Amino acid sequence: MTITQDASSPLVVVVGGTGVQGGSVVKALAESDRPYRVRVFSRDATKPAAHSLVQLGVEVVELALTLENKDAVYKAFAGAEFAFLMTNWWVHFDTERDIAEGKLLVDAAKAGGASRVVWSGLPAISRLSGGKYPHVWHFDSKAAVTEYGRQAGVPFLDLQAGNYGTNFLGPPFAPTKQADGSYVIALPVKPTMQLPIIDAAEDYGLFVRHALELPVFPDGAEIVAYSENVTITDVALHLSQRTGKNVVFKQISADQFHADLAALGFPPPIVLDLAEVFLSLDELGWKVDAVSEGLARRPRTWAEIVEVTDWSKVVS
Repeated sequence: MTITQDASSPLVVVVGGTGVQGGSVVKALAESDRPYRVRVFSRDATKPAAHSLVQLGVEVVELALTLENKDAVYKAFAGAEFAFLMTNWWVHFDTERDIAEGKLLVDAAKAGGASRVVWSGLPAISRLSGGKYPHVWHFDSKAAVTEYGRQAGVPFLDLQAGNYGTNFLGPPFAPTKQADGSYVIALPVKPTMQLPIIDAAEDYGLFVRHALELPVFPDGAEIVAYSENVTITDVALHLSQRTGKNVVFKQISADQFHADLAALGFPPPIVLDLAEVFLSLDELGWKVDAVSEGLARRPRTWAEIVEVTDWSKVVS
């Protein structure tokens, strides 16, 4: 079933439709056997990603989802039956802005009439660690919006995206070449640390579509979208098998990781955030429920992600 403009079909408002997660949601809805009208937003409706969505039958609204545009944001959500919401802290590195804009989206979805809201959240690391890791701002800002959404009086699901498999294509996660020709993934975690892996562009939308199409919406739930938990050692092992190169994992100290990030040009706030992400997940894990039944298809495993990814520019 293709995306439709039939007014009798439910309207799904998708934030981030020209990006990874939102784009995956649009793709999954387009593959459904149910008809949907889909509306997405773009700061620049002339860019190629927006044009491609228009060709698919998606309504693209040129709008920045900011507090300054509050009235326009509310208007853009009018008539929505379902909504997928997300924010991108990495665009501005401003935690308070991230929270405020996330709350704006929740309020707009509620005012627009959405009966099912799926929010791309993340765990509350500061709270879960008892304050030990207070600098994982891009997690904590999402968690603050999750708490707000649960109290907003609208059916609300926190659907967290696991670790992107594509993260290992670039710094600071990509393997680095050593003098002897081998490659090392160097992180401040134990070799047995597990990551919930997902091919976000291909598979995240499967989980959103599944939630929207369930007979009973999982209101208030906290679910992670991922294919499997993989140890960081196995991440390196599959890369070795795929590329034919000697790729290994090396545990380094937090201080060394800080220094490595700084040497790559990351600003101090990002150094703190990324370092504490790994330290906290190594210590606490990522304790959320997974969905394995009922998806339209099985999401890609890490080995499958590795197989379909071009590693020639990373390990060569």
